[in-house]
Amino acid sequence: MAYILFVNPSVLGAAGMNKGAIFTVTAVTSILGCLLMAFLANYPIAIAPGLGDNAFFTFSVVLGMGIPWPKAMAGVFVASVLFTILSFLKVREIVIDAIPKDLKMAMAAGIGIFIAFVGLQGGGIIVASKTSLVAIGSLTVPTTWLTIFGIFVIAILMARKVPGAIFIGLVATTILGLVTGLIAMPTHIISLAPSMAPTFGVGVMHLSSVMDPQMWAVVLIFLLVAFFDTAGTLIGLAQQAGIMKDNKMPRIGRALMSDSISMLAGSVMGTTPTAAYVESSAGIAVGGRTGLTSLTVAVLFGFSMLFSPLLTVVTDQVTAPALIIVGVLMVSALKEIHWDKFEIAMPAFLTVVGMPLTYNISYGIAFGFLTYPILMTVAGRCKEVNYIMWILFFVFILLLYVLNIVPKA
Repeated sequence: MAYILFVNPSVLGAAGMNKGAIFTVTAVTSILGCLLMAFLANYPIAIAPGLGDNAFFTFSVVLGMGIPWPKAMAGVFVASVLFTILSFLKVREIVIDAIPKDLKMAMAAGIGIFIAFVGLQGGGIIVASKTSLVAIGSLTVPTTWLTIFGIFVIAILMARKVPGAIFIGLVATTILGLVTGLIAMPTHIISLAPSMAPTFGVGVMHLSSVMDPQMWAVVLIFLLVAFFDTAGTLIGLAQQAGIMKDNKMPRIGRALMSDSISMLAGSVMGTTPTAAYVESSAGIAVGGRTGLTSLTVAVLFGFSMLFSPLLTVVTDQVTAPALIIVGVLMVSALKEIHWDKFEIAMPAFLTVVGMPLTYNISYGIAFGFLTYPILMTVAGRCKEVNYIMWILFFVFILLLYVLNIVPKA
């Protein structure tokens, strides 16, 4: 999971945020989330800021909608408060259960493709084109080969089932960049963690901006994405650990509350929503079954705070392979979708392709949630559509209207 210490500042830095502050906030938020999971839920599941959420914040909200990052962070804070309240009232569990598994899997896969697309761009492998929108980048650019090298190193290690493959790949790519002179040597390696001052409390100070109707859509999407992000991962990891009992996860309420509290704290400090990390499966695979595993992760994140100077050597070309490989892992969710049923395949497909093609995670989710109830109804399966899905149907119509996707009358 250590890669998030460098990838999160890289992604949020593209939104104009201070990378040093984000490094520290990422570590502190991860420490808090892991400690809560250890002592509150006693699960071997680690928590840290999620990759999909930071990509949505930067590329969809700040760069896509033109909302300044302090204003967008206010939206994250409000969503976090609502999120914590809904988790406490167990509404989160009810809504998650109402979303069909096929759409949940489509959302995970779509975010994976979107993240991989961002990595391909950051690494220079994919570039903009006036004639075809996108095209392959120039292979004569030396830094692009750093990304290609990193992809192959991580892919080979993953295929060999080497623990920590992504982090090892980041280190190897960085070393190659330093040796070849493509990356400047850092002035030092160890130092005290950078101050959180540039981001701490910024969202809270800009709360008044949430009154803007455009921000309602931002709050709603952060709320929805956070809703679905952790639940599926928790259940999958619980199954791997043999924790599930009668198809239910004991203490799931405490686990969700751990995620909610860390998300709220992170929004105050200045980072995007947290999530349970699928990389926790590495710890479970070697015997982790209790909160001692997540406690260990928290301690190691604490030690990691000493290495902030390495941020200068972890460039976009270094982090790009991590984004691409994580995208590959997330796209594996496609196998869980019932592609043989068109009324399911169509909404799932629109969800998956809508995210990268519109460069906006929220639009992909909206496309799926708007088509699913309609196609299920005309297919004679209306009774299988939970009433909550119809509520979300109208919520997303309102969302698209607010985002000016649907022309005003």
